[in-house]
Amino acid sequence: MKVCHAIGLMSGSSLDGLDLALVRFTIGNGAYHYHIEEAETLPYPEPWRTRLADAFLAPPDTLERLDKEYGTYLGEQVRTFAGRHHVHPDFVASHGHTVFHKPLERFTLQIGDGQSLADACGHTVVNDFRSEDVSKGGQGAPLVPIGDRLLFGDYDICLNIGGIANLSYEREGRRIAYDICIANQALNHLARRQGLDYDRDGMLARSGQVDMTLLKRLNSHPYYGMLPPKSLGREFFEQYQKGLLQGLSDTDLLATFTEHVALQIALAASAIPQGKLLVTGGGARNKFLMERLQARTSHTVVIPDPMTIDYKEALVFAFLGLLRLEGKTNVLCSVTGAPTDSCSGKIWHPRPQSQ
Repeated sequence: MKVCHAIGLMSGSSLDGLDLALVRFTIGNGAYHYHIEEAETLPYPEPWRTRLADAFLAPPDTLERLDKEYGTYLGEQVRTFAGRHHVHPDFVASHGHTVFHKPLERFTLQIGDGQSLADACGHTVVNDFRSEDVSKGGQGAPLVPIGDRLLFGDYDICLNIGGIANLSYEREGRRIAYDICIANQALNHLARRQGLDYDRDGMLARSGQVDMTLLKRLNSHPYYGMLPPKSLGREFFEQYQKGLLQGLSDTDLLATFTEHVALQIALAASAIPQGKLLVTGGGARNKFLMERLQARTSHTVVIPDPMTIDYKEALVFAFLGLLRLEGKTNVLCSVTGAPTDSCSGKIWHPRPQSQ
């Protein structure tokens, strides 16, 4: 049996904060087992939230500087987290923060420079898990399905609802996975109009009324009729949805968009007639959304323990880093559409400190 410890980092498109998870992996007989020993979500200070939100529109020189500074910021958070919990991880694996995701143009960018991160935290770092697959012509997303297969195989479908909702499942020996729809990116955008970071439990959405005209417009986008592999980025929300969220009360908009998310998830999950549907990510805590999803699907919706809800993606990125260091496949071409699987990720070691 082999045991190692890793810290996984995840920053989602909803800008809720930085997730850090210290994970113990036990490897034996070809199987992987995990235990999340410590985990935290660090809300972004307002200056960082603004810089990350504005990165989408930043000029190249500003973006290059932000990449390095954000890498240093991540490393500082890792160092503080490790010191607080008195741990020395074998490595750190970071998703980074997605600024652009344009796989059809063979371009994706997750900022958080690996060398800056390694120098700031003092540990080996694995990052940039998407670009190799995208360079091959794949979507570079979703990345979590290898973790769903090897760590969460007891569930028929694994669903994560963050800024974007995505799911994965096995069919005829192949892992199928893709981004379903924009989720908390839009819901949090609407909640912030009311001075809130998010709509707790979906209470504002629950008080609104679904506008059928808007719902039909949201559901009519050609993306929903496309076969996987396919993936979404902030570009989709900015170009196709943000402008539609006008002309109604914010509560009605929240109710309508929540119904849109529930419907699209239910349609995606219908590829498996019935089974256990594991839900993680911030959307799993949205009680109204979970009610609407259960009303639209015949699956058994499973809400796991809080650690799994909040830190599954950070856990899986730690796992992707482990597979990269082992030289094993961590990105599945059946998911991304690339011609081959990949052992993806760049490895960085801290440079000696100058005297």
